[in-house]
Amino acid sequence: MKKILLILLVIILSGCSLVRIDTSDIDTIINVVLTKDNKLYNQVGQGYKYYVPSGVTYIDSDDLNDILYSNGTYYYLYIDAISYYYGTNREYKVNTDAYYSRVIKADDGFKYSGYIEVQKKDDLYYLEFVYNFAKIEAIVDKENLNDTILNCSYILSTIKYNRDIVELLLEDDYFTNKTGKYNNYNSKDSSEKFVLEKENVNVMEER
Repeated sequence: MKKILLILLVIILSGCSLVRIDTSDIDTIINVVLTKDNKLYNQVGQGYKYYVPSGVTYIDSDDLNDILYSNGTYYYLYIDAISYYYGTNREYKVNTDAYYSRVIKADDGFKYSGYIEVQKKDDLYYLEFVYNFAKIEAIVDKENLNDTILNCSYILSTIKYNRDIVELLLEDDYFTNKTGKYNNYNSKDSSEKFVLEKENVNVMEER
């Protein structure tokens, strides 16, 4: 019997369905999850909500930055509410030197534009995944890379914004004193970020 590349298992969660897929192919993960209209959510932030998949644990929040954890990997979620409010997307060009690099275009069947880039350093992989006016960064080993991308795909694709609350935050100058923090959302040199994130993970694991 031929190996089925795409496995669809329907899991009933609070009256909603979640598609689980074969994680052996990154393109398949992205193409299936990001084009599905997922309306699940079980985590609510200030002006946004999203779904935390089974096996992923919510750890903490700092304003519009959330930390999640799964199987030895910390996920750093950054909500770019300003870009959401003004409908702006960040430019990205495919990095031919990366382990994996892909532009996600809204006109290719996706609801939003974005990108995913994976940089390999030693035995670890630095993941930067931007979609739906948000970004997740993570450092993961190869064994858990595809599962991490799957989880990130669900998290990013299920983010729903409350425009009224975001507008109130803007009117109250909520972001005025957070310029430095939200500038960190912009792409920097991947190798530098990789080292910094790796150090952060080591510190958190020591705790």
